[in-house]
Amino acid sequence: MSEETAHIEPAPPRSGVRWRRFAAAFGTVAAGAAGMIVLTAQGVLAAQFAISGMPFTVTADKLTGTGFEQFATLDQMIPDSPNQGDTGGQVLVMVSAIDKAELTNLCQSINLGGVFLKITAGSGDKPVSARTLVVDGDEIAGNAAFKNIDIGQDASTLDKVPGVKGNPGVFSQQADSIVIENLRQNNYATTAAVFNLPNLRMAFTQDGC
Repeated sequence: MSEETAHIEPAPPRSGVRWRRFAAAFGTVAAGAAGMIVLTAQGVLAAQFAISGMPFTVTADKLTGTGFEQFATLDQMIPDSPNQGDTGGQVLVMVSAIDKAELTNLCQSINLGGVFLKITAGSGDKPVSARTLVVDGDEIAGNAAFKNIDIGQDASTLDKVPGVKGNPGVFSQQADSIVIENLRQNNYATTAAVFNLPNLRMAFTQDGC
């Protein structure tokens, strides 16, 4: 398929009832189905962990990647997490996986209640680079372009990022490559087999990304 271009708009807020119905439609509500996926790319087994339930913001001037996959799943908090609210400890997320990624002017921040923990990296001519980058989030915005994109594929048959697949029957998409300018994400978890952050700076600040 030829190159496709799209503008990704933030998703509208979801109530607890709506996301549960949506999850059921994706066939992901089953015993033991919730939680992070396990990465086995290059013989590296990523940790399977319970999310804190505190979302964090990620922005970048530009993201470029080769090997892209995206599908829905449920992430799970610890039992009786103070952050679960009315979610029951589960958050419906979009898993976005990239085999090889570069991000220019990366910013990540989390609101700790009156103060932000803020991380910046990849400025100038030294972008952040990652291998087997997997991001779990519920909102993505930016100007995106895909090369050779397949939309509507069964998530269990994805093959653009080694070791990363979704559950059978789940809607997904994948592409040979992706470029997103003015990226903004609302995320709950990130894993990577390799994550290089040149010009890293971490500090408590009064404003987020």
